[in-house]
Amino acid sequence: MNAFKGKVAVHGITWGHDYEKSFEEAAQLGFRAIEPWPSFVFQFENREEALKETLDRYGLTLTGAYGGAAGIAGRRYVDPAVREDILDYNVRLARILSKCGAQHIVSGPGVPRNGPTEPEEIRQAAITINEMAKRTLEFGVKSCVHPHLWTELQDENELDDLMALCSPEVYFAPDTAHLTGAGMDAAAVIRRYKDRVAYVHLKDLTSKDAKHEDFPMLLGNESLPVFCELGLGTIDFEPVIEALNEIGYAGWLTVEIDHSTSTPLRSLEICRDFVEQKLGIPVRTATWK
Repeated sequence: MNAFKGKVAVHGITWGHDYEKSFEEAAQLGFRAIEPWPSFVFQFENREEALKETLDRYGLTLTGAYGGAAGIAGRRYVDPAVREDILDYNVRLARILSKCGAQHIVSGPGVPRNGPTEPEEIRQAAITINEMAKRTLEFGVKSCVHPHLWTELQDENELDDLMALCSPEVYFAPDTAHLTGAGMDAAAVIRRYKDRVAYVHLKDLTSKDAKHEDFPMLLGNESLPVFCELGLGTIDFEPVIEALNEIGYAGWLTVEIDHSTSTPLRSLEICRDFVEQKLGIPVRTATWK
């Protein structure tokens, strides 16, 4: 396997809303970059210098934040009635991120999933996503489409139909667990959208048959959550890294685990060691800017 040219970050989701602890323990583990909850980022609207000072105190770089149609229950790309609300939310988020040096919004789809997303709904979603991406890019922030299990954008045909309608300003943020759980070949999808891949979530999946009602803990298996520590699940990550190397990806590879069965510190230690020892990608010896 060729040497990975990208940069490794960690997601703060494992610590919940204990933001200070997420920064402290991420730095303790040797991570040098983090993607925090958007609710935390919004706390620093119009006082971004305070967020930069907090990041600097722990030696961390801000990579981006989760946005898109997410953030408010019931808000979905396919609903034109909430289009302006989605646009406003993401422009505000992009403005904050840009002032802190971050360049990515992980554009999450809305919930709930009401069965397959229909062609007209995909068309409406594309209108919103195209305008959102255009506006956030004015701040130097890329809006990156992020398929997600149990949402309005889950299946491969939905992704392909949407991307066919997306303008060049729209980027892609593949997540290994969500693509695999939806029956996709993550490496193949990365190659297909090689010119759009701008941000990546590295995430494992306990069972490819996991359903929404199983979340967060896999029913019948109280030892592992649906999204488990890297290396403990079903995903083969080497083909994914090979695909990223093949397309010349040099962006963020953000390690993510939603729920820990012990402590966030221990869970992310397992993930860090997997990235370093099994994938051969340095975490502790690198400085990302």
